[in-house]
Amino acid sequence: MFKIIGADGKEYGPVTAKQLKQWLAEGRVNQQTKVLPEGATEWRTLAEIPEFAAALPIRPPATPAMAAGVVTAADRVRGPAVGLIVTAVLGFVANVFGLILNLFAAGLGTAAARTNPEFERLFSMFSGTVGVVSSLVGIVVSALVLYGALKMKKLEKHGWAITASILALIPCTSPCCLAGIPIGIWALVVLSKPEVKQAFN
Repeated sequence: MFKIIGADGKEYGPVTAKQLKQWLAEGRVNQQTKVLPEGATEWRTLAEIPEFAAALPIRPPATPAMAAGVVTAADRVRGPAVGLIVTAVLGFVANVFGLILNLFAAGLGTAAARTNPEFERLFSMFSGTVGVVSSLVGIVVSALVLYGALKMKKLEKHGWAITASILALIPCTSPCCLAGIPIGIWALVVLSKPEVKQAFN
């Protein structure tokens, strides 16, 4: 017969070994539950009593350690993930503005271009079909970076997080030009850490 200390801190029992094994199987007690065998004066954990060894899990529950690992990984990815999100949003806004400018304001630029040859050269380079295509590519890249960053923040889809970091690194496709380079490097360094990789699902 045994007495036990419940999860609420109260003493229960006496109960039989059979009942304790059943409670162990049901998850109502665990190997850390304090028990007092009949005739004993010292409380021990269930794991310390040989007759319950076969009923215990093969390995001790690692929930607290695992939870700590996930929290640590989540803390590590939070900074670069937020950086990628900000980069993607800024790039998206800039490219949408550029697309609108190219589609609806070309006439205004043409008039101004006639008065300034340098402006005419720049305007012809960034307006028209090239400007529209460039803006559309920028919008798509920004959306991909945003998606990967959001997944990274939730510790999901490690491959997408890597993709978002690489896209942020490339100056021609980066959603926020050169600002994406340090953030992309930071994200890749964090994502390459073994403990961070293991935390992804």
